[in-house]
Amino acid sequence: MKLLNLDELIELGFSEATKAGVDDASILGGQSVERMIRFSNNSITVSKDIDNIFLTAYVAKGKRRIIGSTSNPIQRSLKSFIKNLVDTCASLEPTKSYTQLPNGPFRYKSGKNFDIKIRDNAVDLIGLTKQAIDQGLNAGAERVSGTLTSNHGRQLIRTSAGAQGENQSTSLTINVRAFADDSASGHGLSCSSNTRKFDAEDAGRTAGEYAKRSIGAKVAKDGIYDLILAPTVTADIVQHVGSFASAFSVETGSSFLANKMGQKVATDSFTLRDYGLIKNGLGGHVFDDEGVPTKETTIINKGVLESYLHNSATAATFNTKSTGNAGLISPHPWNLVVDKGSLETEEMVSQVKMGMFITNNWYTRFQNLRGGEYSTVPRDAAFLIEKGEIKYPISGMRISDTIPRQLLNIKELSEERKWIEWWEVNVPTLAPYMLLKDVPITCAVR
Repeated sequence: MKLLNLDELIELGFSEATKAGVDDASILGGQSVERMIRFSNNSITVSKDIDNIFLTAYVAKGKRRIIGSTSNPIQRSLKSFIKNLVDTCASLEPTKSYTQLPNGPFRYKSGKNFDIKIRDNAVDLIGLTKQAIDQGLNAGAERVSGTLTSNHGRQLIRTSAGAQGENQSTSLTINVRAFADDSASGHGLSCSSNTRKFDAEDAGRTAGEYAKRSIGAKVAKDGIYDLILAPTVTADIVQHVGSFASAFSVETGSSFLANKMGQKVATDSFTLRDYGLIKNGLGGHVFDDEGVPTKETTIINKGVLESYLHNSATAATFNTKSTGNAGLISPHPWNLVVDKGSLETEEMVSQVKMGMFITNNWYTRFQNLRGGEYSTVPRDAAFLIEKGEIKYPISGMRISDTIPRQLLNIKELSEERKWIEWWEVNVPTLAPYMLLKDVPITCAVR
C-alpha cells in the first residue's frame, strides 16, 4: 500500500485521466496543515494538528463532463477513483454548453499571502491565546472562550490544455467570545495571512469591552431603524453580493443581480472588487480551477454593476472572457474588497437619530434568492442609538430585509476596514463599518 504525497497525487491523477482518452482533464490537489487551539472558561481545552490532503478531478469526453473529489492518497485507490469517474462520465448526457478548457501554459504571479513563520510552525499559538484571554478579562469579561487556528495550504494544478502551477497560502484566525454575565456577550476577531497584521490582543479586548457594555440589555422594539453594521456584519452581506455576482447564479435565475448589467444597484459610495491575490488577503490563489491566472475584477463600480464573475463556460454563454474565478461549474469570488469611506465610526453614530449599532450576527437565511430577501439575527453586543448617541444595550432583534434595497440605502461607509473570515463569512472580505437607512427590525419578545 503506497501513500502518495501531493505532487505524486497530481501526477498519477493526470496520467490516469489522459491514459483513459478523455478530451479534457483538470487535476487540482491541495494539502493543508492546520494547528488549532480551543479555549473555554479562560483556559485552553484542546490543542491539535490536522493534516488534510485532497484531489479534485474534472474530466470530459464527447461533451460529457464530470467532477469528483477524493481524500484517499493510496495509489491503487486513486487509480480506481479516476477509472470510475471516467466510466461514469461516459454514461452521462452531453452538455449543450460544453466549453473546452483554456489553452495554457500560463504565467502566474507570485503569492502575496504567505508567511514563512506560519508555514514553519514558528508561531507561539499558546502565547497568543493567553494574550487574547487576558485582554478579554482585563476589559471586563468574566469568561472568555474561542478558537485560534493557523493554516498552511499548498495547491497544485495540471490540465490537459497545458496549465500547470503551484499556489501556497497561510493564515492566522482567532475568534473570541467573551461573557460579562450569562446574557452579556461580545465578539472579537482577528484574521490575517501573516503574523505582522494579526492581533490576538485586540480580538480579546474588543470581545471583553463589548461584553461589559452589553450588561443589562433591554428588549428591542419593532420598527424601522438606521443601522450601523460592524465589519463582521457588513462582510456577511457583502459575501452574498459577491456570490450572487457569479455568472452561474445569474444564469440559473438565482441571483438578484440578473439582468442588471450596467445598471445602478447600489449608492455611489459603494464599490466592490474581487481579487485573486491581494496583500494581506486570505485564501487567494494565483490560478483558478481551470488554470486561468486570477486577477482583480470590479464587480460594482460606484454603485453600477460592472462585471459578473466567470469561468470559461459562463464566459462563452455571456460572450465575454473568463475573469479567473472558476469553480469548474460555478464561478466564485476569492477575496472581496469594499472601497473605504471617509468617516470615523463616531461620526457615523452622530448622524443617526433613531438606530442600532450591530456588532455581530448569525443564522443569515434567504427566503428568496432572486429577490435577495433574507433575515439574520444580531448576536452578542448591540446598542440603541438616539439623537446621535449610543444609549443602552439591546437584544432580541431580527433583521428582515432585501440586499438590493440595502445596497441602495447605504448612507455612509467608514474609513476603517477589517479583514473578516469566520464561520459566518466564508468569503474573505475587507469590510468597513456601514450605515444603512430604514431597515425593518422585528423583536423576538413582544
